[in-house]
Amino acid sequence: MSDNQKPIVEEREHVVIKFAGDSGDGMQFTGIRFSETSAMMGNEVSTFPDYPAEIRAPKGTVGGVSGFQIHIGSSDVITPGDEADVLVALNPAALKANLRWVKKGGTIIVDVDTFTPKNLEKAGWDTDPLHNGLTHEHQLIAAPITSLTKEAVKDLNVDHATALQSRNMFALGIVYWLFHRDLKFTEEYLEKKFKNKHEIAELNRLVLNAGYNYAMNIQLSRTYVIKQAKLEPGKYRYINGNTATAWGLLAAAEKAGLQLFLGSYPITPASEILQEMEARRDLDVIAFQAEDEIAGIVSTIGASFAGKLAATSTSGPGLALKSEALNLAVMLELPIVVIDVQRGGPSTGLPTKPEQSDLLQVLWGRNGESPIVVLAASTPDNCFYYAYLSAKIALEHMTPVVLLTDGYLANGSKPWKIPNLDTLPHIKPNIIKAGELKEYQPYERIPGTFVRRWAIAGTPGYEHVIGGLEKEAVTGHVSYDPENHEHMVIERENKVKEVQKDIPLLEVDGDSEGDLLVIGWGSSYGHIVTAVHELRNEGYKVSHAHFHFINPLPSNTEEVFSKFNKILVAEMNRGQFFRYLRSEYPQFDYRKHTKVQGIPFTVSELKEAIKKNLED
Repeated sequence: MSDNQKPIVEEREHVVIKFAGDSGDGMQFTGIRFSETSAMMGNEVSTFPDYPAEIRAPKGTVGGVSGFQIHIGSSDVITPGDEADVLVALNPAALKANLRWVKKGGTIIVDVDTFTPKNLEKAGWDTDPLHNGLTHEHQLIAAPITSLTKEAVKDLNVDHATALQSRNMFALGIVYWLFHRDLKFTEEYLEKKFKNKHEIAELNRLVLNAGYNYAMNIQLSRTYVIKQAKLEPGKYRYINGNTATAWGLLAAAEKAGLQLFLGSYPITPASEILQEMEARRDLDVIAFQAEDEIAGIVSTIGASFAGKLAATSTSGPGLALKSEALNLAVMLELPIVVIDVQRGGPSTGLPTKPEQSDLLQVLWGRNGESPIVVLAASTPDNCFYYAYLSAKIALEHMTPVVLLTDGYLANGSKPWKIPNLDTLPHIKPNIIKAGELKEYQPYERIPGTFVRRWAIAGTPGYEHVIGGLEKEAVTGHVSYDPENHEHMVIERENKVKEVQKDIPLLEVDGDSEGDLLVIGWGSSYGHIVTAVHELRNEGYKVSHAHFHFINPLPSNTEEVFSKFNKILVAEMNRGQFFRYLRSEYPQFDYRKHTKVQGIPFTVSELKEAIKKNLED
């Protein structure tokens, strides 16, 4: 390209970018800055952070690679994308881990300074991939990022290590120029974040601009523009699933007129919920960091007995520890919300990777007959709504509720329209006030329901027995009577079934009858609905239904299923929802497509699975 020739500006509907490097290279920070800038510029955004579980994996190895994938577009962005249009790889290991996920003809940006014989060996490369033909099908930008970063900050009084920590900003500057992103949002963020460390703010600003100017001057042949999305009018913010979950509980407490209590033990990937609650003491939140998982849920039960909107957050291994106390909440018939941010298992498993493998544990992983309500969020932003509904159901039906999210939802982000509190569903806790009843019986059901009233500890005249022993119907006294035990088991079961009256019907996306219905639940939503829509546009007769209410299931589930010849259940486990549906409605022809790799489905693999089942 000649000196005076301008690059071609190509307009795109959607673009997928992935930043990857060593776990100390700031890839999460870089990805968040790019995605927030894109959201501020009016694009739809979906993200997928991916980082190692080890606190410090060996530097320069594939096991230590940290990544952040962003899908931006002008409409319908509901997944972080399959393959990347642009990969930023700050070392050979990052390229090794992600080369297969770059589209043919896509752009690869590397820090060529890091492609030394030693680093190539640590990454497992036999030869240099920049010269052995492995990248010849891509547009390669081999930038001397390390040396140019040092050059950009040479006039600042910073040491070598501090200077190199800003290499990610140089890469970010290149990508900002490539996609016509405005630097001002990141520059303003840096000023705010490092307001007491002006030298660090200036260092990062200089390197960001150096990367931007480098891209401008190397005469790239093509840049890209993504138009603004047509969003509903309103006030938006960029939010991840954990923050949305915390805010959903905050909104429910405000709507119910109760103080919010969260008793939790830190565990990946749920810890951010506790951190967000700790930051909200201005809203009179009580955030208690317990010494272990058991103390977390037991304190939550105590807070519920004291009249709080009480919740606890955890992940799979922590939920196992909470199971005995969760049974206590079932026996006491007290409202609590348990947030289970699922991760790969069993045991410690893959603590930073997503999986949908806690479903059977949540449904049946306790001793005795122990029914509870189970919900599942499906996008980072609707974690807010389903956390809110979980609290509403718990308070109004006097039952424990488990909300299932996972690491993909917890760490993924979306632009979120901030709702008006007045538009959220009303919440009416079943609290009885002093003097409201002439005669109080703790396990007397409210007429027309199976719900008992909530007598707050210390309310005069409403003293009653609590504990894990079976209660006598109506009076609440300890009872060993066999017929009474069976009666109470059925009462608690019917109370959960009663929730079915308050949840929406199952909706079908596509034709209401046909050959194949694809079923999903939780975080698989975006990938499944995208696959189904693409196949319908290609002429395939396929429909989709997604479950947010797991127990009880929507009342029309059987009716919906009866109109399809085959039902394909896609989930990130070995078939747990598949087994559950088959046990509830055994008369239907179920198929399954499962994945347990610690990464979400891709749209392409789901399309292949759907086509295969259509042909069978």
